[in-house]
Amino acid sequence: MTALSPAEFIWMDGRLVPWDDAQVHVLTQSLHYGWAVYEGIRAHETAAGQAVFRLRDHIARLRRSARVYLMDIPYTDDELIAATTELIGAGGPGPRYVRPLVYLGYGSMGVALDLSAVRVTIAAWAWEEQPTRNWRLMTSSWRRNHQDTIPPLAKATGAYLNSSLAKIAAVRAGYDDALLLTASGHISESSAANVFLVSSGVLHTPPVEQGILPGITRSTVLELADVAGIPTVERPLSHAEAYTADEIFLTGTAIGIVPVESVDDRRTTTEGCGPVTEALRDAYREAVGGKSPAAADWLTEV
Repeated sequence: MTALSPAEFIWMDGRLVPWDDAQVHVLTQSLHYGWAVYEGIRAHETAAGQAVFRLRDHIARLRRSARVYLMDIPYTDDELIAATTELIGAGGPGPRYVRPLVYLGYGSMGVALDLSAVRVTIAAWAWEEQPTRNWRLMTSSWRRNHQDTIPPLAKATGAYLNSSLAKIAAVRAGYDDALLLTASGHISESSAANVFLVSSGVLHTPPVEQGILPGITRSTVLELADVAGIPTVERPLSHAEAYTADEIFLTGTAIGIVPVESVDDRRTTTEGCGPVTEALRDAYREAVGGKSPAAADWLTEV
């Protein structure tokens, strides 16, 4: 769960607004129909100061998500990047979690939405890393949204009802997160993170065609694995493969790389953070911290 610590400002439709004044009308269309897209972005402390990890890639995905939902963002990528770094800089030093949101403002009411009422906000707040530990997963009774029902390619707010139902059920049952399956019973992703399995030193992960969100941390891990010479296969994964894997880990902007020690109480062979997971987690931490030459193009200084 993302820790929320109020900051001084929120960027709202082109200007910095005091945190408590960043409000919308109760009849805002996106509040009623879930028609909005967003991103989760991290700013890390590096030797050179604050730097945002893969900011341009996040903004590009935000724009793609908006296109899926027929929303034209009234700002260029460069303007959104400048707004993000300005907002982070206004909040002072330290790690930040950044949440851009593209939504429909006050307008008509009904499922035939007023798609011309596009609004954009960016919030950023202080972030504290959670203690490192291994997670326990439970297979969810809820299936991941089918790509012909709600497109998982887009990071849309309404689509995350599916994730919340799965996550809440898992947490109430005493687990850390849920593992969601596709309609055909293949592994999709967790409630809000991509899934990787390691078997006999080979990294396996579901392809985008399996209805997963094309995660930016996922993409980073695939590139880091290639640099490290770790063989990688993107393919459909059967549910039972999660019971027999040597290692399992989750990837996401908020969580980074998290080792999984068990799925439905079946422990992985390594029972937690195995050698492949550890190597990739260390490489990822070096990348976001500005300590890896391979990450030079991934960091935007504030």
